[in-house]
Amino acid sequence: MTWQENYQIWADRTDLPAYLAENLASLTDDKQKEDAFYTPLSFGTAGMRGILGAGINRMNIYTVRQATEGLARLMDGLDDAVKDRGVAISYDSRHFSQEFAYEAAAVLGAHGIKAYVFESLRPTPELSFTVRHLNAYAGIMITASHNPSAYNGYKIYGEDGGQMPPKESDIITDSIRQADMFAVAVADVEALQADGLLVVIGKEVDDAYLAEVKKISINQALIDTVGKDMKLVYSPLHGAGALITGQALKNAGFEQVVMVPEQAVPNGDFPTVKLPNPEDPEALSMGIALAKAEDADVVIAVDPDADRMGLAVRQPSGEYALLTGNQIGAVLVNYILTAKQDAGTLPTNGAIVKSIVSSEFATTIAKDFGIETVNVLTGFKYIAEQIQHYEDTNEHTFLFGFEESYGYLVQSFARDKDSVQATVLMAEVAAYYKSLGKTVYDGVQELFEKYGYFVENTKSLTFAGVDGADKIAALMTKFRAKTPADFGGVSVVKVEDFATQIEIDVATHAESALTLPKANVIKYWLADGSWVAVRPSGTEPKIKFYVGTKGATAQAADEELAAIKATIDTLIAD
Repeated sequence: MTWQENYQIWADRTDLPAYLAENLASLTDDKQKEDAFYTPLSFGTAGMRGILGAGINRMNIYTVRQATEGLARLMDGLDDAVKDRGVAISYDSRHFSQEFAYEAAAVLGAHGIKAYVFESLRPTPELSFTVRHLNAYAGIMITASHNPSAYNGYKIYGEDGGQMPPKESDIITDSIRQADMFAVAVADVEALQADGLLVVIGKEVDDAYLAEVKKISINQALIDTVGKDMKLVYSPLHGAGALITGQALKNAGFEQVVMVPEQAVPNGDFPTVKLPNPEDPEALSMGIALAKAEDADVVIAVDPDADRMGLAVRQPSGEYALLTGNQIGAVLVNYILTAKQDAGTLPTNGAIVKSIVSSEFATTIAKDFGIETVNVLTGFKYIAEQIQHYEDTNEHTFLFGFEESYGYLVQSFARDKDSVQATVLMAEVAAYYKSLGKTVYDGVQELFEKYGYFVENTKSLTFAGVDGADKIAALMTKFRAKTPADFGGVSVVKVEDFATQIEIDVATHAESALTLPKANVIKYWLADGSWVAVRPSGTEPKIKFYVGTKGATAQAADEELAAIKATIDTLIAD
């Protein structure tokens, strides 16, 4: 159907909620209408995410119902014993999050499927935990992560607590496309509660999750002697992290936690930040100002659904430096391995798991401890798959998982990025360095001096609108068509194309098979060990360029990074 036909279907309806009817009426030109109606909101293995409003390419109660209908139809085809396990549902502080959660429960209820819905907003990692804790078949998280306030989203989790595997996700996607969003059956919420098909959950699950988080600490004596008096500033950025993380830190023994008061109250407008993204320096500025006043050692901020964690650490000058996601990962890996080695609990078959676009910094540290690093495709579901594989085979003992985009997992009771775990462990790391008369900043510098100066950068190009996907596809085709001879003057020696699953040696043209699943990613390895990766985002209309370099000095690494980025800019422009 054309966008005009899709628009007319909506325009002819007389039963739209008033706020959606008003939004539809506000679309005054064809460009706005086309963007809202030219294609259904994309649903992939990471779920869907979009701008709130009227239209098939928008987040609203009808697209939520349609997505949930897809999950319900999948479950209708399962054995009754599996179907009866139900679905856990959580949501963050975004506009309409709670409404979407109950809409999802109402669709499931119409199919006779039980829904366990949290009494109020909860973090994504707690939802991941809850799926396994309640032995549910699936989970739904209503969130748009770190996107601007105009967005919301919908993620489906599988029975292992990780995001729904591709096979099931594809079935759901097919069912979504077959379902008329206006014809999806929706049961009465009060009736569902009376019938036991909608169960409100809260404290019991919180307590179970927090009991697991309590086990994160490696050196309790360190926390009891140093950590309890160490000041830490924390911000949930108006999201779901405040209650759970504050309690988790208290349970661990950190008594001097200062919450940024203006950002502690959930608010879908995110009024104190442009972006509720802990990768954005501005998002931590209020926390840093408070840290200066409180003389705090570290500042931690998390996104609205509390799966990503950002960090600022005090420097000798008294100013605070932001660490990158890769640096945070390296610091956490180094502490875990050091503390476990000191305690005599470091397993001989231990492994850390990271994405292929994350730094080799942590890899180098792990190798020094005799610990293997396993690389997976971007997306925490692939880390979750490795965890399950290790549990099934005992091939490795999972020690840590991370992505460069500020996502970390310490222990496997959750199967997605978990800022609650990461925050508690980072507080212990800060206490560790404080016990040595140092700061986390000092610790990072020591790691650089010991292992080399690793510097990374991610460049994102956004192509929104009707032609955006075509522009992104054209760029990927361009990079596949001709391998660059060099980046920044350093020769390309190897190319990994995860779409064709082939690795090519540039000098000999020898080909070998890649073992990871197919993905639209190209990675170039350079002669000095630096690398460049190109991939489209799975959740946003962006193409991303990742760069990793290593130098004997910070200046050398920075200079090579700048040269590589200049080459990328030239290749894009040509």
